[in-house]
Amino acid sequence: MLNRRFLRIKVMQVLYSFFQHENADMDMFEKELFKSLDKVYNLYIYVLALFTDLHHNALMVMDEHKNKRLPTESDLNPNLKFINNTLLVALAESQELKKEIAKQRISWQNNYDVVRKLYNEICASEEYKTYISSPDQGIQEDKNFLINIIVNHFDEHDLLNHVFEEQNIHWADDTFLAFNSAIRTFELFDGKFKLMPLLKDAEDDKLFVSTLFKKTIQYKAGYEELIEAHTKNWELDRIANMDMLLMKMAIAEILHLKNVPVKVSLNEYIDISKEYSTPNSKTFVNGVLDKIILQLKRENKIEKTGRGLKE
Repeated sequence: MLNRRFLRIKVMQVLYSFFQHENADMDMFEKELFKSLDKVYNLYIYVLALFTDLHHNALMVMDEHKNKRLPTESDLNPNLKFINNTLLVALAESQELKKEIAKQRISWQNNYDVVRKLYNEICASEEYKTYISSPDQGIQEDKNFLINIIVNHFDEHDLLNHVFEEQNIHWADDTFLAFNSAIRTFELFDGKFKLMPLLKDAEDDKLFVSTLFKKTIQYKAGYEELIEAHTKNWELDRIANMDMLLMKMAIAEILHLKNVPVKVSLNEYIDISKEYSTPNSKTFVNGVLDKIILQLKRENKIEKTGRGLKE
């Protein structure tokens, strides 16, 4: 679920906060780092739980309409395609999901007005009308419909994002990943629902995060000297803080994570700088890191292990 790009960004965010504090406790910040990763998984489950509540709401609305004083024909014989959606039913019946919801104490009960509003918006949409009127019935159509709900209704929904931010202020940055993970989970549905794990390789990914975090802190001064040596026309305090941090992280990764190719590390931090730093950061970070990598290679300080990784 969490790829290496996202792990690097989470490390970057916590390191940025760490370096803003005098006498910060590295162990405490590392614990907060891993908690922030767990919170992303919590948001992913929160999104899936929303679908189970939408399904429950649909059942409630159907009963309300049937119990009207003067029900119409459509009230008594409603279109059941949404309620019988194979993926929605699988979500509602999944013991694995129920266990995670209970474990993380997730509930939409206090925001059921939001659930009802979202359900009404979905029912009023052209996607819904097309879906329930289509004679086609099958897993693929059911999956596509729910994926379209995420893309067209949930992503960047102001009210929904407000609910998430009330639960956790940092979730504003994580909704994109949570929605994408839900989409990926739906795409993989083949009749049996299965949750995605937080990490692909838990042991290796945790070691990656911990090493990157600690080595960037441990060798901060040395990395700054190395950067300064290759930015002769710049004073360090004129370099954007985020650029400095990303370059220190890149050097730590290149020197201490022996199973990550140098080119991969370089490209990752250049890409992250485009999103999180200044418009000119891509060129600047690329140029400085290129020079540093050449020096480290000349000094035989880069050691990579694994097939195809040796420099």
